[in-house]
Amino acid sequence: MSVATNNLAREVLPFQVAASGYDVEKVRRDFPILQERIHGKPLVYLDNAATAQKPQAVLDAIEQYYRHDNSNVHRGVHTLSERATEHYERARSVIQHFINAGDPSAIIFVRGTTEAINLVAQSYGRAHVGAGDEVIITALEHHSDIVPWQMLCEEKGARLRVVPINERGELRLEEYEKLLGPKTKLVALGHISNALGTINPVRKIVELAHRRNVPVLVDGAQAAPKIKVDVRELDCDFYAFSSHKLYGPTGLGVLYGKAALLNAMPPYQGGGDMISSVTFEKTTYNKLPHKFEAGTPHVEGAIGLAAAIEYVSRLGMENIAAHEHDILTYATEKILEVPGVRLIGTAREKAGVLSFVLENVHPHDIGTILDQEGIAIRTGHHCAQPVMQIFGVPATARASFGLYNTRAEVDALVAGLHKVQEVFG
Repeated sequence: MSVATNNLAREVLPFQVAASGYDVEKVRRDFPILQERIHGKPLVYLDNAATAQKPQAVLDAIEQYYRHDNSNVHRGVHTLSERATEHYERARSVIQHFINAGDPSAIIFVRGTTEAINLVAQSYGRAHVGAGDEVIITALEHHSDIVPWQMLCEEKGARLRVVPINERGELRLEEYEKLLGPKTKLVALGHISNALGTINPVRKIVELAHRRNVPVLVDGAQAAPKIKVDVRELDCDFYAFSSHKLYGPTGLGVLYGKAALLNAMPPYQGGGDMISSVTFEKTTYNKLPHKFEAGTPHVEGAIGLAAAIEYVSRLGMENIAAHEHDILTYATEKILEVPGVRLIGTAREKAGVLSFVLENVHPHDIGTILDQEGIAIRTGHHCAQPVMQIFGVPATARASFGLYNTRAEVDALVAGLHKVQEVFG
């Protein structure tokens, strides 16, 4: 076994201790793609809410797996299968420690946050939501946390209730409390809004729901890369996040669930590895977590995500959060100096997302001109069309920050916006 392979198999360590100090220039050197030039200009990557770039440690871990250990996992008795299984299951333990879950079996590998939410909707929701029942979501949700519940409610004759937001883009908790009632069967909400950056008071929301024995699912796609997530402290019943936003590979996500709920839920898909035994008369299902992982899994994705988690943990989630808060504060001040800019979403508790519109310029035009300057932002409705409707805009330009962004890149963004104004007069 190679040195790199041995490193993959090393002991899983807890992630409570943050590294001291934060050298963003050193961090940037860990990301090869940041050396790219776009239209002859240095890449300024400000689209981290859509997907984050990958550090060399992740690229190395995936390459080492394919070079030295590639095999299907579980049930194989040959060496490669045993090594692949060891790395795959070790990744599950890395994730368990990262979010402070009680047991590795509470970690279910899925294709992404979207599939995690659909799994809960189809497996838990179909068993517990009936005609006349209610599911509560919020006005801030990504389409992935709206459409699955709409589909479930339509199928069951249930009602979807929506927690409104105020003019800052913050949840109106007093309205949430009013919505909770005897018909409420589940609450689903995002930890951090992808469109506005609002950080929701998840612990309070869970506490209020649990007073009525209502379970809560949290979409943590935007939170897991930015803040320390402790599912036991939050006391949520389900927590979902994606690898690719956490500096890991695409095509992999995680669903955490409390054991009592997961054990009682039927499988989401049928196939190999999720069974204990099969006859033509009857199938018995595998134990957790394998009951929910039908078919050949995304082995290299899990290994890459583990490498990404270890990378951010070495930096320290507290340090990452502090750095991104500094960039967000600086960017907010600078972008408000640009004439004609209107910020969309000004929550008092906010993560590294700046969503804005520029007077008389369509967001797509902003994005196109910025791209010519080497600056990557996201434009559109950000899979959050109800949010756009609330603020009376069809789309926004969104700059979203990651652990490698700098104040100089913010300055480049602001200079680019001035160029946009020059073009459009």
